[in-house]
Amino acid sequence: PVLQTYGLTETASQVATLAPEDALRKLGSAGLPLSSSTVRIEVDGRTAEAGEIGEICVAGPTVCAGYLHRPDATAQAIRDGWLHTGDLGYVDGEGYLYIADRRDDLIVSGGENVYPAEVESALLALAGVEECAVVGVPDDRWGHVVVAVIVGSADPEAVPAQLRDALAGYKVPRRVERWTEPLPRTASGKLQRHLVRERLTASR
Repeated sequence: PVLQTYGLTETASQVATLAPEDALRKLGSAGLPLSSSTVRIEVDGRTAEAGEIGEICVAGPTVCAGYLHRPDATAQAIRDGWLHTGDLGYVDGEGYLYIADRRDDLIVSGGENVYPAEVESALLALAGVEECAVVGVPDDRWGHVVVAVIVGSADPEAVPAQLRDALAGYKVPRRVERWTEPLPRTASGKLQRHLVRERLTASR
């Protein structure tokens, strides 16, 4: 079977895994923390309530001692025994972990939080969208605005209207561009949103 899971190099791989019997009941969850890991969701230095999105922090014997020859990075990531992952997520009332996005990719537009992964999921459900990336681009009025890049045959001008039934208005991209080349990814296939953001910001 294929299992949904969450882990990091800094935690010697797995932190949480969703059991097969929970796959439908907890659709979208990364599962329960493994016995070797304690998971805490932090918001402004406090432990978040159930369902509240914050930074995922992990403690336990599998967490690394730090980064070799990088004391500043170690001090920033590991504080009071907790690894601050840079990932955003929440834990539900039963303790199941859900991943929202990367903290560095969070878009704050007009005081509202927009999680790119949520918008990208809605985009990928549209016909003609093969790949997509959603980023925040600086804006004088809103702080940042949501901008989407798509690869495929979809009409970029029609995309915002197609998303309005799936997303709150402030999450709908203000601008959609269609690129002909594949989106930048790491060797492991992870989308490099920062490169997309840099290109869009440079073209403002």
